Amino acid sequence: MPTVSRPPTSGPAVSRRTALRFAAASAFGVASVPLLAGCADDADSDTEVDSLVAQSRLARRDAAGAAATIALLPDRGAALELVRAQRTAHADALDAEIARAAGTYPDGTAPTTSAPPSPTPTAPAPPPGLDQLRADLAESQRSAADSARTLTAHRAGLCASISAACGTYLAVVLP
Repeated sequence: MPTVSRPPTSGPAVSRRTALRFAAASAFGVASVPLLAGCADDADSDTEVDSLVAQSRLARRDAAGAAATIALLPDRGAALELVRAQRTAHADALDAEIARAAGTYPDGTAPTTSAPPSPTPTAPAPPPGLDQLRADLAESQRSAADSARTLTAHRAGLCASISAACGTYLAVVLP
């Protein structure tokens, strides 16, 4: 019987010890990424919260404008009520994110996004009308889209969806 010779081998290309070292280093790298994310600059977070506060104020302005316009145009009441309800929901969602980001003060109170009370009473403004409401919604759409480009993660998605909703109000609900 003939003898079969095997070619000489120099061992495995990667030793078991090298593979284990690589696996350990990879596991450490993956585990440390979330920890490093916590080292982000707080100034960025403050800027993001400021942007959210501005968006919340715009949403409340739009909701109040829609509510006031219902009195002028009762035939468009259903569409205006939809805008009012959803812009109020936008403001509430923004306020919830602001509160989550801000946490609480040492005395246990939470920061607010409401404007300080006016020292002198002002005469009520006349209802804005549909054209003014459309202009306000267009401004809110642009502002939310601009904010979405500068914010991160969940906050960017929140502002992007608000911008899309404002665009829908302009194109479909209040043409």
